[in-house]
Amino acid sequence: MASIQNGPVSYNYDIIKLFTIAGTFWGIVGFSVGVLIAMQLAFPVLNFNVEWLSFGRIRPLHTSAVIFAFGGNVLFATSFFVVQRTCQARLWGSDGLHKFIFFGYQAFILMAAFGYINGVTQAKEYAEPEWYADLWLVIVWVCYFWFL
Repeated sequence: MASIQNGPVSYNYDIIKLFTIAGTFWGIVGFSVGVLIAMQLAFPVLNFNVEWLSFGRIRPLHTSAVIFAFGGNVLFATSFFVVQRTCQARLWGSDGLHKFIFFGYQAFILMAAFGYINGVTQAKEYAEPEWYADLWLVIVWVCYFWFL
């Protein structure tokens, strides 16, 4: 059956652009940190005897930046785009809520990053954000799932 539309659909591309720009930014940050830690393996003097620049502190920052910051933002952008285009409808919910999801996710990334650099994590080998960052991420994810 063909669907009947009452005119062109006004998609919300603003939120997609925000997540795409953030994904690009965090990709550059994550890959740059990866280059730095690779150089530290070859030239250990590059940590400059600064505790928060040591390999053990910035390796989890690189891993999480590439996986969650870069990859997460790109996946958010993709999901917001695909849902609108396949449903041929604008995103449900207000634009303010979509911006809350965007800025809330960026806040989670920053909370986790500052924790990694300062050595505040829940695990020893693979760093995991502390409980307050996890709790904030749950709030953002619930808003995302509820309103997408």
